[in-house]
Amino acid sequence: MNRRVQLIGRNNRIEDSIKKLQDWLEEHNYKGYEPYDGLSSYLRPLAFGNSFAERVLEQGILRCPFHIRPLLGVKANRSASGMGLLARGYLRRWILTREIEYKNKAIYCLDWLIENHTPGYAGYCWGLNFDHVSRVSRTSESIPDSVTTSIIGQAFLDAYEILGDTKYLDLANSVCTFILKALPREETKNSFCISYYPFVQSSIHNSNMLAAAMLARTAKHTDNKVAFKVAKNAILYTCERQLPNGAWYYGEIYRWIDNWHTAYILDGLKCYSDSTNDKSFEQNMRNAFKFYGGNFFLESGAPKYYFDRLYVVDIQCASQAIDTLSYFSEYDGSSLELGLKVADWTIQNMQDQSGYFYYRILRWKKVKIPMVRWGQTTMFNALSHLLLKLQGKY
Repeated sequence: MNRRVQLIGRNNRIEDSIKKLQDWLEEHNYKGYEPYDGLSSYLRPLAFGNSFAERVLEQGILRCPFHIRPLLGVKANRSASGMGLLARGYLRRWILTREIEYKNKAIYCLDWLIENHTPGYAGYCWGLNFDHVSRVSRTSESIPDSVTTSIIGQAFLDAYEILGDTKYLDLANSVCTFILKALPREETKNSFCISYYPFVQSSIHNSNMLAAAMLARTAKHTDNKVAFKVAKNAILYTCERQLPNGAWYYGEIYRWIDNWHTAYILDGLKCYSDSTNDKSFEQNMRNAFKFYGGNFFLESGAPKYYFDRLYVVDIQCASQAIDTLSYFSEYDGSSLELGLKVADWTIQNMQDQSGYFYYRILRWKKVKIPMVRWGQTTMFNALSHLLLKLQGKY
C-alpha cells in the first residue's frame, strides 16, 4: 500500500508540474529565448560581418548568467523544433486524458509547422529561428538542418499513428525526401553519415542517427526500400565508431561526450531497431544504454552535462534524459525509475513557481532565463511521455 501511495504521489507531482508548465507556455504564446540567439541583438552590426566578432557577441550573451537579452534587443520567439515537441507533448496528453483540447492544440502546432516550413528544398524541412556562427560554420534561420527536421518529422509520425490522418504520413514522407535528396553524405567503404546541413558535409553522430530513425520509422509505413537501406547504412556508420566504453564522441572531429547528444543517439538507435526489427545493433544499444545510465546521473537524479563532471547542470540534459529513459522503459527495467528520479530532482530544483524551468545551475548561481525549445517544450514533451509510461500507455 505504501508503495502505491508513493507512486500516486509522484504521479500527481508530475501532473501538477506539467499543468503549471503548460499554463506558462500558453500564457507566453509558446515564445521564449534560446542559448545561441545572441546574433538577434541590435549590437550585431557592430561586428561588421566578422565571424570572430560575431562569435564573441553570441558567446558573451550565451554565457552571461544574467537575463540581459531584453536589454540587448533579443526578443522572445517561437521555435520550429519547439512547436514539434509541443505537438508530441499535446498528443501524449490526448492519449492519457482524452480531453479534446489537447488534440486541438496538437493540430494547431502541426498546422503552424506546415505554414512555417523552410521553402526552396526538396521536401519539408525546418531549421533554427535565428542566425548562428560557430568555429567551423555559419548558418541562418533560412537554412534547415537534419536535427530540427527529424524532430518535427517524428511529431508528424506520432500524429499519423495516433490520429490516423494520412496527410501527416505524407508530410513525414516529404521530410524523408529532404533527408534523402538535400543532405550530403560522408561515404566510407561500408557505410555513410548523413550531414547536419544541406550546404556542407558535417558528420555529427546524433544528427546522423536522428535522420536515420526518421527514415526507418516512415519506411515502416510506406515500405520505402531506399529509405530502409540509407537508414541502415547511416546506423552502421555511427555504430562502427562507438567507443569501447559504449559512448560516442559528438562527432569524429569534435571530441567530447555529453548527456543529451548521447540520448539522441540512443533514441535513434532504438527507433531504427523498433521500426525495422533489425537486431544487428543490439549489442551497440546495450553497451550505450549501460554507459548512459551509469555515467550521466548522480544518485539524487541530478543530470550531468558531461559524463565525467557535474557542472553545468543544464535543463536540456534533464528533459532529454526523462524522454529517453521513458522511451527505454520496456527495454531496461531500471530505466523508468531513473527517469522518475531525474524528473523529481528537476521539478524540485529547476522549476520556477510560475511554471517554467530554469536554464542552468552553475556552481554559484541558478540561471533562470526561460529558454523555450531548450527547456520548456522539451520538458513538456518529456514529462508527458513519462506520465504515459507510468500509466502503462503508449
